[in-house]
Amino acid sequence: MNIIKTKFEGVLIIEPKVFSDERGFFMESYNEINMEKNGLAINFVQDNHSFSSKVGVIRGLHYQLNPKAQSKLIRVTAGAIYDVVVDIRKGSVTFGDWLAIVLSADNKRQLFIPRGFAHGFCTLTPIAEVQYKVDEYYAPDLDRGIIWNDPDLGITWPTKSPILSVKDQKHPLFKNAQINFD
Repeated sequence: MNIIKTKFEGVLIIEPKVFSDERGFFMESYNEINMEKNGLAINFVQDNHSFSSKVGVIRGLHYQLNPKAQSKLIRVTAGAIYDVVVDIRKGSVTFGDWLAIVLSADNKRQLFIPRGFAHGFCTLTPIAEVQYKVDEYYAPDLDRGIIWNDPDLGITWPTKSPILSVKDQKHPLFKNAQINFD
């Protein structure tokens, strides 16, 4: 497994070892011992699976407040997404900054996002399946979000006319979002 650091402390791109031949491929998508060897001793408690059937679906930007904040390990098993992370840790020097990477079934990259970041993605293919592990259970009362097109964040999304859920259309601006990460 190859680990690539990003501009955000703790946000990591993980490239698993892939063994390919004429039959297809094999890879370990998760190995607790290897993760711990690389400083990621995370106790994942829930797996989530998202399916989108159109290009331009944006899901996010989502996060859970403390004490039920979540770290996430994200991968794409069909299609491709433009994955976005926003630093929402108030004391951080990168507070309000964002980064994006393409995750796809072809590149098999994974993204580890620690607590203190908002997360969202835009589908790049007509079919996109995203699977992710989290280290805290879903807590609807602590579920929060930031509007996808916040002008202060200035995220460069690969679509101008996204397909959004009603919930994601109603998220507040970053400056008005409830955040309790220091």
